[in-house]
Amino acid sequence: MASEATPRDRSAVDWALIVARAVVGVIFMAHGAQKLFGAFGGPGLSAIVQMMGPLGYLVTVGEFFGGLGLVFGFLSRFSAASIIVIMLGAIATVHGKFGFFMNWAGNQAGEGFEYHLLAIAALLPVVIAGPGRFAVGRLLPLPKVAGQEELAAVLE
Repeated sequence: MASEATPRDRSAVDWALIVARAVVGVIFMAHGAQKLFGAFGGPGLSAIVQMMGPLGYLVTVGEFFGGLGLVFGFLSRFSAASIIVIMLGAIATVHGKFGFFMNWAGNQAGEGFEYHLLAIAALLPVVIAGPGRFAVGRLLPLPKVAGQEELAAVLE
């Protein structure tokens, strides 16, 4: 008996992907706006670069424009993968030493990495399955895979 590789209800998958993209995208656009523009009480780009060095530029651009890409469904896989790399870097360089849990009670020296793992888990379906049907990238005249009507995976 051959197994079926396509989902039975693709529209449910498309809706799940747009919800994940929109929620995670808005969150990372807001965090990126704090770093890039100083919005929402954030420090702004100069303070981020002073704190993180040149890597601060990449983190800031990745969060803001990665979130924007997720919300609109343009370069969604690349945007999701970029934010996953940023989250892994945040765990490795800052949050890993504080343990798993966030600092809800205020009794730790810093924040744990549970938020970062949750963001990674929410973004993995976008990396794996692409942005779904509700994506701006599907409407643009981008290069298609030879002999097919589908976009190259990196452009999704």
